[in-house]
Amino acid sequence: MFLHVFNPPPRLIIVGAVHIAEPLSRMAASAGYLVVLIDPRRGFASRRQFQAFNIIGDWPDVAMEKERPDEHTAVVTLTHDPKLDDAALRVALRSNAFYIGCLGSKKTHLARLARLRTAGFDDADLARLHGPVGLAVAPGRLLR
Repeated sequence: MFLHVFNPPPRLIIVGAVHIAEPLSRMAASAGYLVVLIDPRRGFASRRQFQAFNIIGDWPDVAMEKERPDEHTAVVTLTHDPKLDDAALRVALRSNAFYIGCLGSKKTHLARLARLRTAGFDDADLARLHGPVGLAVAPGRLLR
């Protein structure tokens, strides 16, 4: 018996067409991810560097509900704006997304956790959040 599994390609949903969304989108695409960029702010999402990707201009919670993150989906929020990021995170935390990351400082992340806890999410839900997302780089030190 031969078995051949056909999984869909992994998907990365990025919330926020900010400066680091461009290199993140390109790296994800080169790694085989389908990239979806969500940002209702037309001045951000309509920039030329994002035209190669699927751009959704809806409010993040509406867009996330339409996209239906599943076990093949990673979600990363980049806006630093709770109105946008938290809206997306509420949907992502109720989904089966395999990774949920949030940009921001440790202080910002603690405030985010408090807001989401107030919104009804428990410690098990919040443990799924990776934040602050990114590499910790110490100023004045070279990475080896």
